Amino acid sequence: MGLILHSSFFTFYFKAMIEYLKGTLADLTPALAVIDCNGVGYGVNISLNTFSSIQGKESVKLWITESIREDAYQLWGFSTRVERELFLLLTSVSGIGAAMARMILSATTPAELCNIISEGNDKMLKQVKGIGPKAAQRIIVDLKDKIGSLGIDAAAGGGSMLNAQSSMVNQEVQSEAVSALTMLGFSPAPTNKVVQQILKEEPDAPVEKVIKLALKML
Repeated sequence: MGLILHSSFFTFYFKAMIEYLKGTLADLTPALAVIDCNGVGYGVNISLNTFSSIQGKESVKLWITESIREDAYQLWGFSTRVERELFLLLTSVSGIGAAMARMILSATTPAELCNIISEGNDKMLKQVKGIGPKAAQRIIVDLKDKIGSLGIDAAAGGGSMLNAQSSMVNQEVQSEAVSALTMLGFSPAPTNKVVQQILKEEPDAPVEKVIKLALKML
């Protein structure tokens, strides 16, 4: 008599098998990093925050969580444990899947997101593409009492750093580039982060070049 194992068994058995991946960065896009670990290339889904953290590096370490379904097996990687914990908290909210959690983490830094949730700022959450009023409220209600355990100083983090970065770039070029890319159909929040990153590296770049570079990264 054969042994029948249901898919739920495999989901339980293989859960949290990979804690982190450390290896050579073989390929990188704003959404995917390929990590070469002793000759095996792992495709890892990443946020824009992690993309910015590992861009230009040869050797990287990403903290991993796995998404296992009957029809798919995906790896999600983060440059810090805190971002991974936020991802897991977000995906614990009803209606928030892995792709949406990544979108949220691409639109805000971990400190900014903690600040938004702790203040109950649903307006900021609704600016993220795909987040409606009900989803924003669910995130705030479900996570408001949980983010304190992450050890992030929400009041002091993120926002002031973002403002400092913004002051270093050409505000006019940034505004024009984001506006043009938004008209092309890209979401404003992650687009703004990509444009800021480009202008940090090339502060004198004209708007045409910024847009062309952003189109390759978005």
